[in-house]
Amino acid sequence: MSLVSIFDTSGSAMSVQTGRLNAIASNMANAETVSSTEKDAYRAQRAVFKAVLQGAEGSGSNKRAAITSEIVESEAPIIRRYEPGHPLADESGHIFTSNVNVMEEMAEMIASSRSFQMNGDAMNTAKQLVQKVLTLGQG
Repeated sequence: MSLVSIFDTSGSAMSVQTGRLNAIASNMANAETVSSTEKDAYRAQRAVFKAVLQGAEGSGSNKRAAITSEIVESEAPIIRRYEPGHPLADESGHIFTSNVNVMEEMAEMIASSRSFQMNGDAMNTAKQLVQKVLTLGQG
């Protein structure tokens, strides 16, 4: 792996962590939303990552890895509560709240921000290595 490809890989990782943080922020903002039907209730969003090898049709050194993500809805069940006095309660007196677990989202946020930071540190280290290599020939 060349030093230049480190910038590509870390940059794409930082980009997907930004998308992950955006999904977490959306989940946190909608954690307490209420709906009158299960279908309309907010569902937590999750970033699913995958590594993609770019330039695979070529040979050897022009291949490089990139990281992409896709946002999918959580499969966790929607929470149904009995609150007959609520304005959004259905005919049986139930409301439906999002399936967002705030504690889980906080842990995801910490992990994502640390991953973002580590990729930034990797880029800075690679930059310092490139600067050192450029100064090797100087007197």
